[in-house]
Amino acid sequence: MVTRRTVLGAVGVAGLAVAGLALDDRAPLGESLRHALGVAGPVPAPKRAVVKAERVWSKYRGREVELLTLVPPGVETRGLPMSILLHGRYGSAGYAAVGGLPEALVAAVSRGAVPPFGFVAVDGGDNYWHENVPGDDPLAMLLEEIPQWLSERGFGPVFAATGTSMGGFGALLYARRRHERREPLKAVATLSPALMTSWDEMKKRNAFADEAQWASLDPLRNLNAHGPVPTGVWVGDKDWFIEGTRRFIAATKPAVATIVPGGGHDDSTYRKVVPDVVRFLGKRV
Repeated sequence: MVTRRTVLGAVGVAGLAVAGLALDDRAPLGESLRHALGVAGPVPAPKRAVVKAERVWSKYRGREVELLTLVPPGVETRGLPMSILLHGRYGSAGYAAVGGLPEALVAAVSRGAVPPFGFVAVDGGDNYWHENVPGDDPLAMLLEEIPQWLSERGFGPVFAATGTSMGGFGALLYARRRHERREPLKAVATLSPALMTSWDEMKKRNAFADEAQWASLDPLRNLNAHGPVPTGVWVGDKDWFIEGTRRFIAATKPAVATIVPGGGHDDSTYRKVVPDVVRFLGKRV
């Protein structure tokens, strides 16, 4: 029996990042795994994103985490603007780059459609990017430690947040905290954000102490908390979270709101929109 953990150990984080596999608590492992491992043909090295993964100690999570950077080849990385890239539930840093994101970034930068920028991903656990377990605070890791880690490696500041599913929830929550600190982002991009409309559904995730805590953090119940930052939302009309996402779009009028006809909570849908996500971010570097 092949499990997600077995796959992570056998394939390796960088391979999964380039494959663009995203996991969520309802994602069918078999189909996602076949897609991830069956990437069509090798990409020539000069056209491949430069992906580096290492283990670092996070004092805010109280453990080692994977730190993964993904940048276009042949660009100056010193001072390079970076977007945080947040994975979905049951994911990790290596699962954050969905929908062929590395290839889309390389293609857009190489043809001059966007200025160079990169992504940084970390292991965030399964608790919707907040401190559900005392001593394990992934949001503080994003706010306090990622800027330090990027600076130590010569990268530039975080200008945006990008996330899928639970990571979309986390990207909006991160943008809110940046706005509250008067350090606003330049862009937030969310794919299939896990915006649920009922506590009965959310409490199954065991990611919040109670309904009151969820309500205090949920972007759907704090619609303007992330401030005036330009926001992009991409979702399929067959996605598990379409109802909450539609409500969010109607209430906030984001800069980009794309609903993919027939699209689900899956990588094939993300591949249709990821080039637009890269363009959206690139305009705001």
